[in-house]
Amino acid sequence: MNKLAEYIKSTRAEMKHVSWPTRKQAIIFTIIVIAISLFTAAYLGLFDLLFTEILNLIIN
Repeated sequence: MNKLAEYIKSTRAEMKHVSWPTRKQAIIFTIIVIAISLFTAAYLGLFDLLFTEILNLIIN
């Protein structure tokens, strides 16, 4: 139990050193991550569709 208490104390001390983003920065970063994720999904989906159609032409 002593190790757990020490771990929690050291974690709290480290959390005080963290440089947290502002609300505006967090919103902007979230939007960027969502946009990149959507772009990547569309890009990979397009290639999946393309390769599926090519395979269908080869098989049929």
